[in-house]
Amino acid sequence: MKIISYNVNGIRAAMKKDLIGWLKSADPDVLCLQEIKAMEEQVDKDAFAKAGYSYQYYYPAQKKGYSGTAILAKTEPDHVEYGTGIHLMDSEGRNIRADYGDLSIMSMYLPSGTNDARLSLKFEYMELFLQYSKELRVQRPNLLVCGDYNICHKAIDIHDPVRLKNTSGFLPEEREWMDRLVASGFVDTFRMFNDQPDQYSWWSYRGGSRARNKGWRLDYHMVNDTLKDRVKRSVILSEAVHSDHCPVLVEID
Repeated sequence: MKIISYNVNGIRAAMKKDLIGWLKSADPDVLCLQEIKAMEEQVDKDAFAKAGYSYQYYYPAQKKGYSGTAILAKTEPDHVEYGTGIHLMDSEGRNIRADYGDLSIMSMYLPSGTNDARLSLKFEYMELFLQYSKELRVQRPNLLVCGDYNICHKAIDIHDPVRLKNTSGFLPEEREWMDRLVASGFVDTFRMFNDQPDQYSWWSYRGGSRARNKGWRLDYHMVNDTLKDRVKRSVILSEAVHSDHCPVLVEID
């Protein structure tokens, strides 16, 4: 199964940049989206269906034009779970999960810490999610959590770790949380195959950052360690330019 995760920074804007044409070429079995910034009725669902994605599940934020996640698939899941049951996490449409047999695929959009209030919410979300994921894996151990984590885990994952050490997305407390996430049983699939620097999935729109590859690796496919041996490939698709993020891909047996 080929799974792609993509923070599209607005699904309607991305579609105007030929997201559908790219999707046909990339041809994943499952597409996990973050930051769709749209209600379901605002999405051109027919265009995705014609591209082969008849099964579409949208989980928008209560606030219009903000946040939200989605899962698009070629084959029907056994079950789709909208949210986590935790209001703080669910009001902004940040978690949606599709189950295929023993495999569970979650699209997650972890909050960014753009100011003190949002950083406080981000930390609260992180703790709630860590506990939720531990409980979920008791019932659904073969869990993949893909999406925009809004955190660079290690110095290798950011273009300037020294100057950005006090910036949200690379704070010591955020990185320590990623350590605890991994210690709880998650594996960063990309680093199973690639230990090279300068591998990023987000670039600021300012200062020609993308052309200069001054980026951050914020997007991950994290699998529970029960799935580790079934992961065949994990790559960053940096050629896709529909967003300030690029997609990330994983293949699971």
